[in-house]
Amino acid sequence: MTHKTVVAACLFAALNICTLSARAEADVSPHTYTYGTHLDIQKVLSMTEDNAVNCGIIDARMTYLDSAGKTQVLDYRKFADGCNNQN
Repeated sequence: MTHKTVVAACLFAALNICTLSARAEADVSPHTYTYGTHLDIQKVLSMTEDNAVNCGIIDARMTYLDSAGKTQVLDYRKFADGCNNQN
């Protein structure tokens, strides 16, 4: 095997691993938070929310890893950040 062949094989393997992890993350179905839901959050990967200018309740989503290293998605409702400046 030449040096170029080994490098190409390593690059191909790395791309396959990235593709598999992206596909696995896309297959995760979101769960909706309800009062009393047990949360097993090891590491938060991302948090998104609806854009709201005014104060009110908005939809939000958190993507995280649980203690087993599995990606989880949680949908929940929260007060908009615009509510922070109001009494």
